[in-house]
Amino acid sequence: MRHLTFLFLAAAWIAPAGAQIFSFTRDEMIRYTAKNPFERFPDGRPKVPDAVLEKVKGLSIEEAWGILRSKGYQFQHADGFQVLHPGRKLVGRAVTAQYLPLRPDLAEVIDANAKAKGMARGVNQRVIDQLQLNDVPVVDLMGAAQGHNFGGDNLQAAIWGATKTGAVVDGTIRDLEGNFELPTQIFFKAPHPAAVAGVVIAGINIPVQVGGAIVMPGDVVLGDRTGLMFIPPHLIQEILDQAELTHIHDEWTKRKFLTGKYKASELYPSPDSPELKKEYEAYVKERLKKK
Repeated sequence: MRHLTFLFLAAAWIAPAGAQIFSFTRDEMIRYTAKNPFERFPDGRPKVPDAVLEKVKGLSIEEAWGILRSKGYQFQHADGFQVLHPGRKLVGRAVTAQYLPLRPDLAEVIDANAKAKGMARGVNQRVIDQLQLNDVPVVDLMGAAQGHNFGGDNLQAAIWGATKTGAVVDGTIRDLEGNFELPTQIFFKAPHPAAVAGVVIAGINIPVQVGGAIVMPGDVVLGDRTGLMFIPPHLIQEILDQAELTHIHDEWTKRKFLTGKYKASELYPSPDSPELKKEYEAYVKERLKKK
């Protein structure tokens, strides 16, 4: 039902004749991502700077969690995914794709429209061909099932070549052994030998749901061992600023604990004695000065 709902919503967003069907127009993209403080791609998708994305690589899911929840963003964390390379982070800008089960009359119109626009014949290639450096395809393929596939090692190599990031697939990938040899990072629901079949793309760069999270085009994708977080562009700088202080706090606290001289309550969540507080504040000041 949720997939049909997205289809009806997408139908309301059909662009004029020259644009991609089931996508935001540029004006709609700007309106639905109005809080974006950064530049935009030609289609209006938020373009969080590469330098900011580089800083995001130092974040953890936990550091984004608290601020997002405090701002009312309750559904930005996704879990339940397998990870191609545990311990390797995935960071980039979301390019979203919404798939639906195959319906022949719908597929005929979508395929004809794609052909008229010069898009690829292959279903997955229609998404992959649009990717740019530091993009991450975030794909709702309705979970793990035969045919709910977003590429094997060849198409995943194409994604890496274009983006230097990886992919988030609420569905399957194939050729797991071949993918493991690639430098890419992929979050996926399950491996399966079947190629993509029995599905159509209902929308590209529209809101999607993956793993319980709501993702907008241009969201910052952050994946680590804990799972995935999709961060609205207008909140990324606040999260980075707070994380810097958290890193310094944790650095000092863990160093103290590792000496074995302090009880947990003496240092965490904050120093309890005037002497330790003074030492901690001096440490923070010095570390910020070096930043």
